[in-house]
Amino acid sequence: MKRTTLLLALLASLSLPASAMAADAPTASRSQGADNFYRSPTVKGERVTFHNQFQMEVVGTLYRPQGLPEGSRAPAVVVGHPMGAVKEQSSQLYAQKLAEQGFVTLAIDLSYWGESAGTPRHLVAPEIYSDDISAAVDFLSTQTFVDPDRIGGLGICGSGSFVISAAKIDPRIKAIATVSMYDMGAAARQGLNNGQSLEQRKAIIQSATDQRLVEFKGGAAVYVPGTVNKLDADTPAIQREFFDFYRTPRGAYTPKGDTAELTTQPLFSSLVKFMNFYPFNDIETISPRPMLFISGVTAHSREFSEDAYRKAGQPKELYWVKGAGHVDLYDRTNLIPFEKLTTFFQRGLATQ
Repeated sequence: MKRTTLLLALLASLSLPASAMAADAPTASRSQGADNFYRSPTVKGERVTFHNQFQMEVVGTLYRPQGLPEGSRAPAVVVGHPMGAVKEQSSQLYAQKLAEQGFVTLAIDLSYWGESAGTPRHLVAPEIYSDDISAAVDFLSTQTFVDPDRIGGLGICGSGSFVISAAKIDPRIKAIATVSMYDMGAAARQGLNNGQSLEQRKAIIQSATDQRLVEFKGGAAVYVPGTVNKLDADTPAIQREFFDFYRTPRGAYTPKGDTAELTTQPLFSSLVKFMNFYPFNDIETISPRPMLFISGVTAHSREFSEDAYRKAGQPKELYWVKGAGHVDLYDRTNLIPFEKLTTFFQRGLATQ
């Protein structure tokens, strides 16, 4: 258990670039247009359920644009939440804003998180996460008010890598956009800015494997501090950035059956599954479907959008948001480029 504790501390603080120390203080970043729990005056959400190919129930919130003509079929967008979050955090905001522009949108809880099925809770399972997105496309394709030939995918943070992973083997996803994307595989293998050594990676793998056996024998589960529950003088700046969203009224949300202290925290013994996750391998095969990568200029995660853009085929665009960090684009409506996303999906999902 001592080794596990040390490794968890490493995971919480690994590879934070020095430039990140300029991140906003918690009290500052709850302003500047932050509106995670936005409620649209023109579109209403409907709770829906469906099953992925693993026969697990996926739960989402479906939004329909106002005034759709009877018998018409609209373009649609699946929206995936940040890794460790749930649909009520960031993705429902994006889904409503796009629905206001004429898209049917579906914000989903990935399996093992939020209202969706899966035990143990908070399990890391990138293959299943990607299948959840394709299952959402299945669901949308069966709705009489959706054009099944005009469905796109939008992934925020970790879901950016899951949307890409899904799109590589699901040609029904006609246009792909990511915001503040994390390549969850690269982040697990080498940390930010390649700051994690092979020796550190192997130590994490060994510790996670040891913990897996503990749980197999009936021992208590251990969770990675995806977001810490309190700040101290030694808390790294990136953790402070996430804390300000997930641990304050700005973005804190506890799904039914969960506990506030465990929200955002993946099951440690399963975290190593990300090390076998390579979402950008063969990303060029998505072409000629369009791809849009959106990142804040000062985002600590910008390297992942740059890497994906470099490897992707045409047509593609890397769009920089001035004055924005990583978490800023979760909910700050005065920074999120909704017009850019609207134009991208209008063009990418235009009638052929």
